[in-house]
Amino acid sequence: MDLSLFDYELPPDRIAQYPAEVRDESRLLVLDRTHDRLSDHVFTDLPDLLRPGDCLIINDSRVVPARVFGHLQDDREVELLFLHEQKDGRWEILGRPARRLESGVEVALSDGQSRVRVIERGSWGRRIVTVDTPDGVRSLLERHGFPPLPPYIRRFRKPEAEDWERYQAVYARHPGSVAAPTAGLHFTRELLETLGARRIECHPLTLHVGPGTFRPIRAQLVEDHQMEAEWVTIPGPTAEAISRAKAERRRVIAVGTTVTRALESIALTRPLRAFTGWVDLFITPGHAFRVLDGLVTNFHLPRSSLLVLVSAFAGRERVLAAYRHAVAGGYRFYSYGDAMLIA
Repeated sequence: MDLSLFDYELPPDRIAQYPAEVRDESRLLVLDRTHDRLSDHVFTDLPDLLRPGDCLIINDSRVVPARVFGHLQDDREVELLFLHEQKDGRWEILGRPARRLESGVEVALSDGQSRVRVIERGSWGRRIVTVDTPDGVRSLLERHGFPPLPPYIRRFRKPEAEDWERYQAVYARHPGSVAAPTAGLHFTRELLETLGARRIECHPLTLHVGPGTFRPIRAQLVEDHQMEAEWVTIPGPTAEAISRAKAERRRVIAVGTTVTRALESIALTRPLRAFTGWVDLFITPGHAFRVLDGLVTNFHLPRSSLLVLVSAFAGRERVLAAYRHAVAGGYRFYSYGDAMLIA
């Protein structure tokens, strides 16, 4: 499929710069696939829109304050995004401007005590580095790192105090993501309690979101795009809960595209059971969904792998019609924006 088929017009003022004042007061567009119908709601309506027995699967990965600033020897500022620690203690990072981060270059970090040395180029534009820091990289990030807001949020280089809390789901537990699984940002603890009281199950898995999730599709043909692998853990109790729901013909609903990729990756090759490892499934139209019956998701960028995934689940023309409805209706888009329920 040509990439242009996944394009749409979005006025810049529809890109949310701040989250809703209260998480679950964001708007919720419901796409009913059975009746091909759209309806407008708020996120607090979610318990009324689901059915008792529905099985919600959430991603409990926690966003790491992975963005750190530093200076080169000529005093020029660079930005580093710490991605993944290798077995030998070296780290994979993304740097900006990347052209200044060639092998042998050293960066003095903003804490005044730590230094990074570039060892070699990695794949996907990454750099492999060693880090000299007093208390370890994870401590460095917690003390001096910034939330990795996406660049379409204009203050991404200088996050504000609320970003430390709001660019994180209330149920986030396991550190490892460099971007938020944004569908989860709408949930409050009170809403989760209401879902439980309505006999709507909620079970976690962990997918650590990497930069590849938001890497633009460069290929003209969608199918030529390659996803970067991401680390997934599906606990045994979650796999068992999903298997029970499928056997009892209850709906399994993913909270986010990350959960969708995790579940459909495992379902492709094995019976659904506990799993830990890398997955790199790129879901495109024509994919035969084996687990999902519904999806909670935000509104995604034009020509993105996430929009392609949602189109695979609900139908490209139907999704683009829903996006046009959302644009006309003043919905807010992207990470801090509003949500959709597709069922």
